[in-house]
Amino acid sequence: MSGCHIEDAGASGVCFVGDPAAVRSPSFEYSQFVPYGQLDKQPGPKTNNYPVECKVHDNLMHGLGQVEKQVAGVQISMAMDITVSHNTIYDLPRSGINVSEGTWGGHLIEFNDVFNTVLETGDHGSFNSWGRDRYWHPNREAMDKLAAEHPELILLDAQKTVVIRNNRFRCDHGWDIDLDDGSSNYHIYNNLCLNGGLKLREGFQRLVENNIIVNNSFHPHVWFANSGDIFRRNIVTKPYYPIQIKAWGKGVDFNLFPDEKALNAAQSNKTDSHSLAGDPLFIDPAKGNYGLQAGSPAFRLGFVNFPMDEFGVVSPSLKSKAAAVPLPVISVASSSSASNEITWLGGKLRNVSGLGDRSAYGLPDKRGVIVDEISAGSVLAKSPLKRGDVIREMNDKKVDSISDLSAIYQEINWTGRSTVEIYRNQKLMTVEISFK
Repeated sequence: MSGCHIEDAGASGVCFVGDPAAVRSPSFEYSQFVPYGQLDKQPGPKTNNYPVECKVHDNLMHGLGQVEKQVAGVQISMAMDITVSHNTIYDLPRSGINVSEGTWGGHLIEFNDVFNTVLETGDHGSFNSWGRDRYWHPNREAMDKLAAEHPELILLDAQKTVVIRNNRFRCDHGWDIDLDDGSSNYHIYNNLCLNGGLKLREGFQRLVENNIIVNNSFHPHVWFANSGDIFRRNIVTKPYYPIQIKAWGKGVDFNLFPDEKALNAAQSNKTDSHSLAGDPLFIDPAKGNYGLQAGSPAFRLGFVNFPMDEFGVVSPSLKSKAAAVPLPVISVASSSSASNEITWLGGKLRNVSGLGDRSAYGLPDKRGVIVDEISAGSVLAKSPLKRGDVIREMNDKKVDSISDLSAIYQEINWTGRSTVEIYRNQKLMTVEISFK
């Protein structure tokens, strides 16, 4: 399939879906599982009744999901060796590209431009996947035991590696790249993630390298003790956000952090012994060029520049119709004075500074972020916040500085709302803010 323009469709754009009868011992739903004694232990598919070696290239898709909301620009399920390349996909209620089940891999996802996704749902990403293969069990303790005792089960379904490379993803209401529920056997490299970060939930054999994660970071969630995961030579601009990580895979190292505080936090978990902190020196981020200038510390870690002008559709007719990805204002976590001011949601904010601010705003101490300006028509202009407010807490977490505000926002922005505690007219009060 090539050269198509799919606009305002009722459901998904393109679907590759095989016959469920081709799957051995399937567990399609989160709560389903097949007891070990009843598992079919033969590798691979049961029949050949599924899509294989299909290609979706140079297509423009947007405004999908007008009726159904559990949709994707490109949906892949029970298929093998599907290529999805040079597509521009945006304005969807759920994912741009979705791979469900680990049956049977071999897909190539490259040079796509995917943004403005997960607009009407949640817990998803611009690229999304899940596994739920033959080792799957909804009880985590049971699954840990099964995977440890029978590691031969792990790649019975996800036989071939899925490659995700040279894409640009932006999700403002979820993750840019979201590998969920046992997604296994992935190689993810040379991707530009513009807002939502990269998440690896429980799964096996994921190699993530040479990616740039703008305004966010790496989200490892509930890994297996023997995951075999590797996260190396990536650029992150926030600290890691681990959840219930007891074992850090095969290797997490040689990454570039925004500052020493974020690097030290990672090293306290016994990762990133060779990683560095510093300015990545992006060439021209205001114009979408996140390539690195000579002298970037990332080069000392083995990072290699990749093309910044090859994302999305290639035919002139589709290029002329495609919307441009919204480029973020870079907010790099930093403990230095350089982060004393920020442009955020259409407003200008700064850290509380000195006794003068404490006196002017009636503050009991020097922590907080002051709203200095609010642009007309911006998200902040539509919120209850006013010029002169001092943000003290967000989402029940203290906001001591711009750095705290940025970190908390990246954790919650895709949920759409948050409770914010502010000082106004020398009084403490609470307001609800919508980020949509």
